[in-house]
Amino acid sequence: MKLLFDHNLSFRLIPALDELYPGSIHVRAVGLREALDEAVWGYARRHDFVIVSKDVDFHQRSLVLGAPPKVVWIALGNCSTDDVARLLRQRHRELVAFEQDPGTAFLVLA
Repeated sequence: MKLLFDHNLSFRLIPALDELYPGSIHVRAVGLREALDEAVWGYARRHDFVIVSKDVDFHQRSLVLGAPPKVVWIALGNCSTDDVARLLRQRHRELVAFEQDPGTAFLVLA
């Protein structure tokens, strides 16, 4: 499972989660740091990534357009990078099941 971390999450998540989510990247690594959601969406779709964001706008996009790509919304509010990494580690099985379920496009993690 490859995750594409949106600009509102730290690039430090990549090395922290590499063993569980190999091949994951941050938007800044592919020139999308300041990109509009539409560009991030298109990149994730073309390259088989699951978008991970704290931006609820991706939820609306997933409702209108469906998957792919799938979207994970981190609904933790103001939190540290360690908090996000911990959440993604703890919910790994749920994320894998989500990715494999063709009937789901959006997952909220809190």
